[in-house]
Amino acid sequence: MVISGGGSKGAFAGGIAEYLITECKHDYKIFIGTSTGSLLVPLLSIGEIDKLKSAFTSVTQKQIFSINPFIIKKKNGVIKTSINHFGVIKMLLKQRKTFGESKNLRHLISKTITKIDYKRIQESAIDVVVTVSNLSNMTVEYKLAKEYSYEDYCDWIWASTSLVPFMSLITKNGYEYADGGMGDLVPIHHAIQMGATDIDVIVLKSDRPLMQNPIIHNPLDLTFRIFGFMLNQIGLANLTIGSLEELNKKVKLNIYRPPEGLTSNSLVFDPAQMKHWWDLGYRYAQSNTVV
Repeated sequence: MVISGGGSKGAFAGGIAEYLITECKHDYKIFIGTSTGSLLVPLLSIGEIDKLKSAFTSVTQKQIFSINPFIIKKKNGVIKTSINHFGVIKMLLKQRKTFGESKNLRHLISKTITKIDYKRIQESAIDVVVTVSNLSNMTVEYKLAKEYSYEDYCDWIWASTSLVPFMSLITKNGYEYADGGMGDLVPIHHAIQMGATDIDVIVLKSDRPLMQNPIIHNPLDLTFRIFGFMLNQIGLANLTIGSLEELNKKVKLNIYRPPEGLTSNSLVFDPAQMKHWWDLGYRYAQSNTVV
């Protein structure tokens, strides 16, 4: 199973994965995640789906950001975002390298994926991999759970999910790391390199995007939009490479993606919205999979 990046839209991927594992009984030997996918694959690999669903669909902005670059407002069921000028200025005054900080996410990762869970992951016959971008070397790295300690792997998951400059830049072993999606949003090619021949790929980007993104109001909005555009292009390139590999190497790709655009800002974590997306993902898989 390969799960792409997509922030809060990871809830949709969780619903699909739940159906494929619990109802279709797919017996995966490899799990690879990028960004939000990296949050999902560890617990999916050991069947802790109820625990994962509970954590993923109840997460809030405060559990992700220690300093949030956005102000989130919800009125009449509609979520609107604006720049958190105070938070951004605070980061600048502290001479930090990003607009926001996501240290709370690191705490949430270790709270959700326990040492007992990690021991089960390491002792299983399943390979669990997360993708990170090494900004110091300008390379993509793939971290296999069996090769790292618990604390190190929690750091790698955190790095994989850190979409800079909105979230923390992670320094580890003398290198600076950030969101894996910046280099490999849909890591199909790496799954094939690991020997996968039949791959369920969950891509958190719809063929039918939102009719129109909100108007850009400030430089932070513009930066987020540019990054969103770049990640979309990286994702398309990953899928193209995967399709070519499917033709040349007789690899079977089963691609699942949202039937509609879910959100214009995937760094907004609203529990009610994510519960809906999880259920939507489950129903989508139910309607589009032959058991």
